[in-house]
Amino acid sequence: MLDALIAALGGSLVGFSLALIGGGGSILATPFLAYVIGLPPHAAIGTSAVGVGANAAIGLFGKARDGAVSWQAGIPFALAGVVGAVGGAEMGKATDGDMLLGLFALLMILVGALMLRKKEEGPNTAFVKPNMMKLLAYGGATGVMAGFFGIGGGFLIVPGLMAAASLPIFNAMATSLVGVTALGATTATSYGLAGHVEWAIAAAFIGGGFIGSWAGGRAAKKLAGTKGALTRIFVGIIFSVAVYMLYRWGLALEIL
Repeated sequence: MLDALIAALGGSLVGFSLALIGGGGSILATPFLAYVIGLPPHAAIGTSAVGVGANAAIGLFGKARDGAVSWQAGIPFALAGVVGAVGGAEMGKATDGDMLLGLFALLMILVGALMLRKKEEGPNTAFVKPNMMKLLAYGGATGVMAGFFGIGGGFLIVPGLMAAASLPIFNAMATSLVGVTALGATTATSYGLAGHVEWAIAAAFIGGGFIGSWAGGRAAKKLAGTKGALTRIFVGIIFSVAVYMLYRWGLALEIL
């Protein structure tokens, strides 16, 4: 029961950060589940994937309703990503858990750097015909990464959609939720079938995410002019957690 309450708190914090600054929050789910809840590495990744997929599906509904999603680009990207995610998840499950978390920490540093480079842009629905070969290539490669690490891959999907379909960042972020939903579901299914998902913890995490997303959405409207500063603060948290994970990884290597 205590673990479920803590998971709900973690889900609310992740949902809040996602709604407030528009990305990157889901990558904190795995270290939270591993180091705060205490799940084994593979269970933390599998359980995180369930939460990532569910939260993305919730966000996709609202973006699609607003007409910001390019299904012409999102669906092929997601289909190729699912194929890649199946292979990536199998590789992730076959990798030593401590090694996987160490590599995840390095990925977090990359995500933080990319978040600092991201520029905001306003809505633009002037979609162009996507380059199908590029979409499939980017989708497959992103799927492998998402499946391996149990992440949604939004920080990889957005630049991929911008390059392959010439989507403005506003629409690329909205369309990326198609891929994040599909990749999260695929990875969660793969890890779940292998017994690497704590379903009660995942449910509590998702429930907390609902509350956090609602609160974060309200805060985003009030703090719209300070998102740049908030993003930098959040990236600082990502870097700090990554350094801690690398420290734990180093200890694990010394023990071995």
